[in-house]
Amino acid sequence: MKKAQNELEIVVGMKRKVEESDLNKLEYLYMIIKESLRLHPVAPLLVPHQSLEDCMVEDFFIPKKSRVIVNAWSIMRDSNAWTDPERFWPERFEGSNIDVKGHDFQLIPFGSGRRGCPGLQLGLTVIRLVVAQLVHCFDWKLPNHMLPTDLDMTEEFGLTMPRVSHLIAIPVYRLCNRCD
Repeated sequence: MKKAQNELEIVVGMKRKVEESDLNKLEYLYMIIKESLRLHPVAPLLVPHQSLEDCMVEDFFIPKKSRVIVNAWSIMRDSNAWTDPERFWPERFEGSNIDVKGHDFQLIPFGSGRRGCPGLQLGLTVIRLVVAQLVHCFDWKLPNHMLPTDLDMTEEFGLTMPRVSHLIAIPVYRLCNRCD
């Protein structure tokens, strides 16, 4: 949180809100977004595909006209592709060209190729802008002296992945007259 806030203070300053034109300069914030989408994709299973012909994928035979469903959640937590895959660690993207746009198959929260999400650019821009604004305008803390270890962060798996319902973050306004 503090690293992202420091980056925002340097790039945006303390006198104005984050603007869309600032987003490309917020490298650490983008690493946080990529890591969040890697661990918590909106849709863990991608749109089904159908094979046009018999084929082999590694050791698996896939007959013609088979329905194939890509498990993006599993791919993005694969220990063959990621060091310590269950850990939230945005710095793993430091100096890396891996992006969320479907070019790198170990990170495909929006799918890839012709079946990739048509709203990718809009969705990514909105996510980055909203998170930047929330981090820039507020300090966040857990309520009632709660510790991070007190949180139940188990996830349910489905078409979309619901988040914990008991977490209530208390916003502490960082600077007055900046984000009204």
